[in-house]
Amino acid sequence: MILVAIGANLPGPRGEAPLLACRAAAEALRGLPGLRLVSLSRWYETAPVPPSGQPNYVNGIARLEGAADPAWLLARLHGIERAGGRVRGAPNAARTLDLDLIDIDGLRRDAPDPVLPHPRAHERAFVLLPLADVAPGWVHPALGRTVADLIASLSPQSIRAL
Repeated sequence: MILVAIGANLPGPRGEAPLLACRAAAEALRGLPGLRLVSLSRWYETAPVPPSGQPNYVNGIARLEGAADPAWLLARLHGIERAGGRVRGAPNAARTLDLDLIDIDGLRRDAPDPVLPHPRAHERAFVLLPLADVAPGWVHPALGRTVADLIASLSPQSIRAL
């Protein structure tokens, strides 16, 4: 199981709303060779983490099946981001599209990029709630905790299903 977080909080390159950019990114995942999109979470509106005064995000999780080298997959995700108007700048800056690789079949790796599982996924409601939609039995590969347990231990964060 491969889990990819999808998010956006700025209009896309053609002025499309963040939700439409996220849906387009999910469709682009369908085209990745050797992988199959098997599930897509509900979409959520979330406040930026950390708080920054930027617009709220739209977030979701895609569940893919298949085999993929982590570096190859990360490069493909960055390509989808570029096609969605993403320009990398300051960390945690507002963006037209953000795709994060959360987990690949429970793989644990500290280097090189991508680090797996995603190093901050367990702290973020905007990852965990949609992840529970597509993989309710998921266990964090490094922490050994279920997604339900991680959600229960989150600090308060602003999130609502769309």
